[in-house]
Amino acid sequence: MSAGGSGMGWQSLIVEVAAPDAEAFAEALLEAGAQSVSVEDADAGTAREAPQFAEPGDAPQPWERNRIVALFDPEAQPAGALATALSAIGFNADCSAPPTFRVEPVADRDWVRAVQEHFLPLRITGDLWVVPSWCEPPEPDAINLRIDPGLAFGTGSHPSTRLALAWLAGALREWPRGAPARAARPRVMDYGCGSGILAIAALKLGAGEALGVDIDPQALATSAENVARNDIAQGAAALRLCLPDELPDFRADIVVANILARPLIVLAPLLAQHAAGRIALSGILAGQGEEVLACYREWFEISVTAEEEGWVLLSGQRR
Repeated sequence: MSAGGSGMGWQSLIVEVAAPDAEAFAEALLEAGAQSVSVEDADAGTAREAPQFAEPGDAPQPWERNRIVALFDPEAQPAGALATALSAIGFNADCSAPPTFRVEPVADRDWVRAVQEHFLPLRITGDLWVVPSWCEPPEPDAINLRIDPGLAFGTGSHPSTRLALAWLAGALREWPRGAPARAARPRVMDYGCGSGILAIAALKLGAGEALGVDIDPQALATSAENVARNDIAQGAAALRLCLPDELPDFRADIVVANILARPLIVLAPLLAQHAAGRIALSGILAGQGEEVLACYREWFEISVTAEEEGWVLLSGQRR
């Protein structure tokens, strides 16, 4: 391994990873504290460069060799974040040597504009859109989730978030088919809420109450800002945000958790404790699905019900 950087300003962590690890690693770096992450062709500018062309809405295919560039603030420890991210995706499970990396100082630039260039309106399902605050909704009469990334993960651009949003939209539009009579408008728990996108979507899609939970106070602050953008009263009965140690006695008709496989495995008993009906788990690579399923089958009839770009969504019903 090698590392460098002046420690005086913003820093970029640069590391090369193989295609199967790129998406999971990028997400794990965000969870570990990166302010933004991009995935690039490590062979760009050489004879092995592989340009990608796709129709709008099509997902690009991963390059054979991927360069991950993660942006960190001046006080961050990129090397420590790298170790945390590698552990989160189980990189060393097969005793492989960790990837080499470098840390470089970042020249000053207009970071607000740079971030905005990467987040544009995104259609999730027919009439469900994620729209940053700096954009006009393409379909004003649609269900528009006004979400800005801030310092939390969850903008709808990642496959795991799209899977969770699409599942939640379907589950709420089917309600109350098969639901108990008391649950005319279901209660939804979003565990690992990040930007608050799933909790906000739940209310806009017809839920009567939503609870967003996250271990990161900054994620809760970002969620609160996004709640305000969507004209939802934070702290009212409709939506609450809290840290795990503040978790109330909340029995949810629907639990959604878009995190990563290893935290989901650890959280299985807790999520089961709060799930009275349906559950959906995302942030899981296809190869990790069976391990996560095994941890939840004690409480749920659950299976893989959707897949996108190598990521899967598990969903099921309380036994």
